[in-house]
Amino acid sequence: MAKAVFTHADGSIYDDLPESRYHFPRTYLRQAERAVGDWVLFYEPRRVEAGSERTGGRQVCFAAAEVARIRPDPRRAGMFYAYMTPGTYVPFPSPVAFRMDGLFMEGGLRKPDGSTNKGAFGRAVRILPDAEFEAIVAAGLAGVRDELGAEDWAPAEAPASAEPPRPWGAFRPDDPVHAQEPPGQAPRRPLVERLTARRLRDAAFARQVKAAYRETCAMTGLRILNGGGRPEVQAAHIRPVERDGPDALRNGLALSGTAHWMFDRGLVSVDDDGAILTAGDRLPPGAAALLRSERRLLMPSEGWARPHPTYLRRHRRNVFKG
Repeated sequence: MAKAVFTHADGSIYDDLPESRYHFPRTYLRQAERAVGDWVLFYEPRRVEAGSERTGGRQVCFAAAEVARIRPDPRRAGMFYAYMTPGTYVPFPSPVAFRMDGLFMEGGLRKPDGSTNKGAFGRAVRILPDAEFEAIVAAGLAGVRDELGAEDWAPAEAPASAEPPRPWGAFRPDDPVHAQEPPGQAPRRPLVERLTARRLRDAAFARQVKAAYRETCAMTGLRILNGGGRPEVQAAHIRPVERDGPDALRNGLALSGTAHWMFDRGLVSVDDDGAILTAGDRLPPGAAALLRSERRLLMPSEGWARPHPTYLRRHRRNVFKG
């Protein structure tokens, strides 16, 4: 098993939905097979549409997930799918650039002279050392770690006399993959244990969704601040977590408490084009007046941040009472 990087662009010709599947040609089968049972990072390249010169991609690692299995594409010879383990997709509220402060986050992308190895950069699937994987994850979740507090990241039962542990993800390029902690220190909490913790995943999802919608309710258009100056908006899953809904930005909406309640109960929904749908006389009196007068969802400007039709259709089919 090995960590890897999977390159994904929303405008590509491949049938990708990173939170659940990754579509790739036979060229990368051997590398992808090494990642089965292990974790991968998803990277958005500069070129946003395969076969064209259209650019504008963020050139960042934006999420991590565990690969469960690989299967051939039943419709296209020579193509394969890597399927993600349900419930393991973790979005990065702080996407990580491939080069930060002049340093390459992936050592394999750097030539000895310090320039970018374009040949390596052009490979859609790349094997990644464990230490580099942990450092990138640490950078992507830095704000979440600060928000949750030290108890989620500190070593368990560290002796009072122990030296302070290195920050999570603080690796040097020459670190061995499984470097031991200094004598007297408790081992660091395993990375996978932290990535699969519900508390972390909820915080990472909420942080990303609220930022994408500028902490404004997508259905009412209201941005209400509480007494402490914090926005009263919630991050709602379109496909619920308890029904294998992923913690992906495209499976999320920023909603006020009332709009969230109506959405979860199928009193309102959203069409593929962003139109807000209502369940007729099932709405509580006056509830419809809360919705935006245009009856259209307030969408993020970036296409990659907008709700995916897959999740919207499922909500209309299985939840909506209209």
